[in-house]
Amino acid sequence: MSSSPTDPSAYDPAAGEKLIIETPEQTSIEFPLAGIGSRFIAVLIDTLIQIAVAIISLLIFVGLGFRFRGAVRGLGASAGPWVAAIFIFFGFILANGYFMLFEAIWNGQTPGKRLTHLRVIKDSGQPITAIEAVGRNLLRLIDQLPFAYGIGVLCALVSPQSKRLGDYVAGTVVVHEKPFETVAPQWGDPAQSSTHQYGANRLTPGEFALVEAFLSRRSALDGGVRYDTAAGIVRRIESKLTLPPEGKPSPEKLLEEISWERRSAGYR
Repeated sequence: MSSSPTDPSAYDPAAGEKLIIETPEQTSIEFPLAGIGSRFIAVLIDTLIQIAVAIISLLIFVGLGFRFRGAVRGLGASAGPWVAAIFIFFGFILANGYFMLFEAIWNGQTPGKRLTHLRVIKDSGQPITAIEAVGRNLLRLIDQLPFAYGIGVLCALVSPQSKRLGDYVAGTVVVHEKPFETVAPQWGDPAQSSTHQYGANRLTPGEFALVEAFLSRRSALDGGVRYDTAAGIVRRIESKLTLPPEGKPSPEKLLEEISWERRSAGYR
């Protein structure tokens, strides 16, 4: 979302472990919270990828050692500390930089989270920045203690939002993200959609969730509130859209067109 909601993090235990964000447009967005089980599967996938990268890197390193074994012998015993330092540095980068990099460039997702449809977001529902990605993953070193994420699991068990220490420090939460293509929309007909391309893929997941939330709840709104809410959402996101020079649809129709365009393109 491009601006902060009025209630940054209204958590309702009766809602079934959901993070509920109330927006200025009088529309709420619900994010199902990810539990320990789903997060463990995501971490397991990421760990297997890290192990595969480590094995390939080790084979490359050994191969280079054989290729330049004459130069290595020339360095003698002094090469030992340097080799050890390189391995330690590489291990740290692989173990922690992996999560920092992917969550920063993939908007809160790693390969494991993407495959399990999880995403890290701010407590306010906004996408995380590189700073939050680095902060939450630096604390991973502590969350992993004493082994198998012991501290992280204990912290998540006592947290109402299943947060580990890194989440508390960075102000983040992990949520389930159901693929849009598996959700049947209750509006419009793609065959009747405009051929104009609005660039809906440029919207953040939070902004698109706001569009979907309005479309699914608009029937409960009074006419004036319904129009004003749709117009307010359009004003919030229109700077990211490519709008037609003339014949611009009504705010509500425009949101329908944006929804179908993004769904048909397979974006989440």
